[in-house]
Amino acid sequence: MIDSNIFEKMLRKNRIFKNRDVLRHSYTPEYLPHRKEQIESIASILLPALSGETPSNILIYGKTGTGKTATVKFVGKQLEEASRKMNVHCYVHYLNCEIIDTQYRVLATLAKALGRNVPMTGWPTDQVYEEVREAIDGKDQTVIIVLDEIDKLVKKGDDVLYNLSRINSELKNARVSLIGITNDLKFKNFLDPRVLSSLSEEEIVFPPYNATQLEDILAQRAELAFHDGVLDEGVIPYCAALAAHEHGDARKALDLLRISAEIAESREEEKVTKEHVREAVKKMERDNIVEVVRTLPNQSKIVLYSMILLHKNGKRKFITGEVYAVYKTLCKKVGMDVLTQRRVSDLLSELDMLGIINSIIISKGRYGRTREMRLDVPMDAVKEAILDDYRFEVLRDYEDRLLSSSLDMFD
Repeated sequence: MIDSNIFEKMLRKNRIFKNRDVLRHSYTPEYLPHRKEQIESIASILLPALSGETPSNILIYGKTGTGKTATVKFVGKQLEEASRKMNVHCYVHYLNCEIIDTQYRVLATLAKALGRNVPMTGWPTDQVYEEVREAIDGKDQTVIIVLDEIDKLVKKGDDVLYNLSRINSELKNARVSLIGITNDLKFKNFLDPRVLSSLSEEEIVFPPYNATQLEDILAQRAELAFHDGVLDEGVIPYCAALAAHEHGDARKALDLLRISAEIAESREEEKVTKEHVREAVKKMERDNIVEVVRTLPNQSKIVLYSMILLHKNGKRKFITGEVYAVYKTLCKKVGMDVLTQRRVSDLLSELDMLGIINSIIISKGRYGRTREMRLDVPMDAVKEAILDDYRFEVLRDYEDRLLSSSLDMFD
């Protein structure tokens, strides 16, 4: 008989976290350490909005984890607060182009945010654009449109940028400013010159954080995230140093700290130590590989699963021909087309570039060359990531057949 609620028992044991959400990427703190210069630059460009004038468009560059999104959201929130106090109308609409990645979706999402009842599919794009234009021009206001990861949108076409960057010429009452955020320094190469001239009026570059700056960021968040005394003295500097080594990525630093604490919490330990951080590094690397595997094309998944079966059968190194023999059998099993051995060799090269396998080309004299490979992934986690796809569920039974027989079954 259970004498108390299981969640109540777990909550009583939670002596680590006070508020773990402040360690997540979506959290915008009230103060952003080491981004004063960028904050003031963006604010000075947007300042005319409070006087009923049109702010310049802005392009913001910087590697992942340099505070671009957090800074823009921070400034946007302050702009809206200032406009309310001054009784003027300034609104910031944030769109993540990794999710909202087509012209139609961008316009439909804006239309909905502006109060228009527009379906997410089905209308002519021109009609959706007209709904957006009318909604914006319905009153005297300044609308700031933030397009985060704008490069994802442009790779599918820059028509929406062309239209939005010229919308002010069609407005009588309102004003529009665009802010594009990207970590692709070559982003402008994808833009039509007409779009480029109107979009990149102002450009701001966010430099990577160094270890000392990351330490300050982690210390600020840790004060809100954890109960007093739960972090060992070296934990924050260690997380900061590891993240600084990886291009000054604040997101990675925050993830490291959060996952380290979650490992300690799951073991009901009262302190987060450097050992927990080392385990968090391994977990993050494993999770990243698994996520890459989930997004592989189906043919690459079958090739990778062929190598997993060879590994399970005791082979630690294998050549292209061995992989291809298993691959052909598995393709027939799941009803997929069998590619040529040359094409499978290309897929193996791609897996090598992704760091999923390690391979070298070895010479066999007059018999040519072949690729010798070994797997460099957490085997069980990767196998499950592949078999999570319902189309490959039938392969679960195949591993047992292979392990209880020999590779001759694939000839």
